[in-house]
Amino acid sequence: MRTRLLPLLIVLMAAVLLALGVPLAVSVAAGEQQRVIVDRIDDTARFAALAQYVTPTTTGPGSTSPDQRTLSRELASYYEVYGIRAGVFYRNGSPMAQAPTDWLLPDEGEVRRAFAEALLSRRSQDPKQIWPWQRRSMVVASPVIRDGDVVAVVVTDSPTGAMRSRILQGWLLVAAGEFAAMLLAVGAALRLTGWVLRPVRILDATTHSIASGRLKSRVAVASGPPELRRLARSFNEMADNVEDVLEQQRAFVADASHQLRNPLAALLLRIELLALELPEGNEEIASVQAEGKRLAQVLDDLLDLALAEHAQADLTLTDIGALTAERVAAWSPTAEARGVRLVGDCPPTTAWADPVALSSALDAVIDNAVKFTPEDECVEVTVASNGDVSTIVVTDRGPGLTDEELTRVGDRFWRSGQHQNIKGSGLGLSISRVLLEAGGGSIAYGHREPHGLRVTVTVPRSGPVR
Repeated sequence: MRTRLLPLLIVLMAAVLLALGVPLAVSVAAGEQQRVIVDRIDDTARFAALAQYVTPTTTGPGSTSPDQRTLSRELASYYEVYGIRAGVFYRNGSPMAQAPTDWLLPDEGEVRRAFAEALLSRRSQDPKQIWPWQRRSMVVASPVIRDGDVVAVVVTDSPTGAMRSRILQGWLLVAAGEFAAMLLAVGAALRLTGWVLRPVRILDATTHSIASGRLKSRVAVASGPPELRRLARSFNEMADNVEDVLEQQRAFVADASHQLRNPLAALLLRIELLALELPEGNEEIASVQAEGKRLAQVLDDLLDLALAEHAQADLTLTDIGALTAERVAAWSPTAEARGVRLVGDCPPTTAWADPVALSSALDAVIDNAVKFTPEDECVEVTVASNGDVSTIVVTDRGPGLTDEELTRVGDRFWRSGQHQNIKGSGLGLSISRVLLEAGGGSIAYGHREPHGLRVTVTVPRSGPVR
């Protein structure tokens, strides 16, 4: 969820910063250009003031008045210092003074348009915004007014390289500020999503704990947005109800199994007495006795399952190899009686497990393997360590199960169609799974080539989390 929420927040914050940064960058560029325009207006006003006192000479061609020479020196100095072309031109376009001296008023272009506007007795319009990537000059023109008439026009043609560099530097500062703000925004988004999703993560972990059998797990409702706190409270109420229902179910199964055992025992005793009065070898009585014993076994298994689901695992650091070797030795006589070889490879290895629960689970698995393995075949039990877990693998050479049957093995009362005539209640592997899961272990089933079943019991090597 965080991977979906965080990009959304980042995109929204980036859009906000972009919406603020673009107008700021435009404002920086406009402000820098306006400052240059104001400087040029001041310059043209000064030159216009000097040009007001220049009068045409009548002494001959090429002769200039003192005021005109003063104006020419000022323009030349201005060009030399700033590199800005400047000139004062009469109404007909002929120069009064200019710098450089070879600069003449063009017939068209921006300079000519600014000159024409100034002839109308007003300053030329401000140039359009010049961006850092536009290599063009800036033209400003002001009229020279004498006795209320425009007698000449002062024109400046400024290079914009320095101004564009300053604009670019301003943009870099804006970009740096935006980048820093974006980093802060990302950090804030991480904290915000962490704060918002922390109850969700806790809820997810608690859900997993309950699904793993730790029904006492609950969610703390002290942090997070109000909606998630309400969700946490609702979840805890649901978990309480589920726990109550499951407890009632376990109690019902245990009570029903326990209450049925006494009448069933009495019924089996009466059948035994009845059998004494009938001819020996009566098939109907034998069938009734077999079904009664099977029903008694089902009740015992139901009671064991209810107790296993209710009991808490008492985890201790256990030598899995020694425990497995003990169970292999205990089941060896039963296997020999069935004509099956039971062999074990059980090197010492430690793991955290409930010895009683693990022994019961191994008994069910080994019993199942010996039961379905034909005579003169072998059941192998192997103990190994693999990183954070220890494994006990039990493989038989029986008929095995299909892929579809592997998905159902371990379900309560489920038995393969090809094994319906073999003694059993269909609860043994279910009890094994419950016992193992209570201690953080697991049980898995797979094929053994070319035929047979492979059962892998896994127990953790790390201690329980306190």
